[in-house]
Amino acid sequence: MTRELITFEVSRQLFGLDIAAIREIRAWSPVARFPGAPSYIAGMANLRGNTLPIVDLGSRLGWGTTQTTERHAIIVVQMGALMAGLIVETVSDLVNLAEESLQPPPCLGVEEMTSFIDGLAPVGNRMLLVLNLAQLVGRDWLTSGE
Repeated sequence: MTRELITFEVSRQLFGLDIAAIREIRAWSPVARFPGAPSYIAGMANLRGNTLPIVDLGSRLGWGTTQTTERHAIIVVQMGALMAGLIVETVSDLVNLAEESLQPPPCLGVEEMTSFIDGLAPVGNRMLLVLNLAQLVGRDWLTSGE
């Protein structure tokens, strides 16, 4: 079985997400900060009348706050009726990945962070980290897309 992934970079690391979870890719636009939001929530944006939380993936992964520029993009993801935007540096390509090529993440003693990763796979001369969207995003900050 193969998985179709969209690949993108955060802090120069290559990541992938299942294409089925992607609703759209948007150019970067400023977001409205929201008081009391977790530190990895960059703010809120308006998507065709819906308030959408925007997640700073660099911060969520423990790599510090992303200093956004016009070159950044927002990947809008959806799980059921729940939607959010993810800040990424660049969107790369579509990749078909054989399920058996996916290796489990190593145990590094940081279970919360490794739970964000479904697995790793070589793509060309780079290592692709496949994100587990259900673990990465929590229902505590997702919003209804209806």
